[in-house]
Amino acid sequence: MAYDERTKADVQKIPLLTVKAGPRDGEAWVERLKEELAALIKYVQITKDNDHEWFKIESNEDGTKWTGTCWYVHNLLKYEFKLQFEIPAGYPAVPIELELPELDGKTPKMYRGGKICLDIHFAPLWRNNVPKFGIAHALSLALGPWLAAEIPYLIDNGVVKHEG
Repeated sequence: MAYDERTKADVQKIPLLTVKAGPRDGEAWVERLKEELAALIKYVQITKDNDHEWFKIESNEDGTKWTGTCWYVHNLLKYEFKLQFEIPAGYPAVPIELELPELDGKTPKMYRGGKICLDIHFAPLWRNNVPKFGIAHALSLALGPWLAAEIPYLIDNGVVKHEG
């Protein structure tokens, strides 16, 4: 997948992570979670500085379940979707599966439960950057481009309609 220049520039500003730990790794997971949060805070600041905010997320207390919203603006209309994901037991070797449950079954580039398809483009990139990539990188390099590719198509074909 070819990323646009803004995406590349934004991703280069997101801190790389160093701790290779998942939810079952006790104190190491706590350290990884600190890195994840620092990278997310930086990425949110980047999007705000560029007047390009497009998501809000929060986690449960132990950082294993995340929920929020993401949105895409098309023809000056904002389309908002629920976003959720869990940190898999094998994380960070196993990437997160980003879910947009409201779009479940509406596009072939999605798996059951509204999990967006990341196999071809993002999974190899993730695999080559373990443990450096985290949640912020997945949002920037997977969800953002997926929304940009899929949402206009779904809108133009009447599958997604603007509310309001």
